[in-house]
Amino acid sequence: MKDRLMLILLLFAPIALAAALLHWSPILIFATSALTIVPLAGFLGDATEALAAKTGPRIGGLLNATLGNAAELIITIMAIRAGEMALVSASIIGSILGNVLLVLGAAILFGGIKFGVQHFDREQAGVDATMLFLAAIAISVPSLFNAAIEPNTIKVEWLSVTTAVVMLAIYILSIGYMLFSRQPQPGEVGPAAPLPEQNKPHWSLPVSLSVLALSVAAIALFSELLVGAVEPVTEQLGFSTFFVGIILIPIIGNVAEHVVAVEVSLKNHMELSLNIALGSSLQIALFVAPLLVLVSPLLGHPFVLEFNTFELIALVSASVIGALVAIDGKSNWLEGAMLLAVYLILGIAFFFLPAIL
Repeated sequence: MKDRLMLILLLFAPIALAAALLHWSPILIFATSALTIVPLAGFLGDATEALAAKTGPRIGGLLNATLGNAAELIITIMAIRAGEMALVSASIIGSILGNVLLVLGAAILFGGIKFGVQHFDREQAGVDATMLFLAAIAISVPSLFNAAIEPNTIKVEWLSVTTAVVMLAIYILSIGYMLFSRQPQPGEVGPAAPLPEQNKPHWSLPVSLSVLALSVAAIALFSELLVGAVEPVTEQLGFSTFFVGIILIPIIGNVAEHVVAVEVSLKNHMELSLNIALGSSLQIALFVAPLLVLVSPLLGHPFVLEFNTFELIALVSASVIGALVAIDGKSNWLEGAMLLAVYLILGIAFFFLPAIL
């Protein structure tokens, strides 16, 4: 059913290309490009999983840890190329919020309704909760200190660069801890957890590499169309670019992984569902965000770790409630409903936020 739906969504690809070439409605370009990216992100994830299965648990864990959010990375790189820096920062925070509140909340809610109380590894949940707080601190410090450092742009950029290097170092250490220092739990090999064996695509190495390359190229193309349509779409529909970045873009780039997290919770694999949600959040915060800081000067638009007050409030709120839910090693449907309630409140607040941001 899922594979059939992904193939159906790919039918929007020629519509998006035709709309862009013939200069049709920006809303049509945005919508069809977004719908096309959804299955492409799914194929990219499947190719990564297939490669991970071929290379063994440790190399596979490394592949998942570096390519797990490749679709979101590509979208943000295209946004940086277009100079849409507010869209980039909003999508980074939105991806973290989406994973911690929306994905984990939905997984806990539906899994709890079906099985009651679900249990997972308390030790690993504690590590993830601590890393989540670390990510919030690493993102917040440059944002708050920049207010005092500006208008010295050189110092602002150096603060972001040095912080990004530290964040990447911690992320690399976390991969080493997961792969070498700690005994992996069943169904887990790294910060970005793999799918259960029965759900993995069984592709050969050439097929996996081909799907990976084609998916990356196609996501880059349709991400460029998507980003190019953001400004006229927001003007026509009355949305702010900030709302599009913090709510819509993260869902588009990671919907396939979101569905998997809920699916495995409904099979009582709450351990894996938690790894997918929190692991993806940590990957965005500690790998994707600092990587963008380091590569953005090559794209002509330096990106700094400077987020507005509303983004920081949302990030800290999500980190606190996400950690409190995960740290005791068990979950129930009410906790899932709480996470979803926080996401809904933030989403409504972001919708009404003025478009000046």
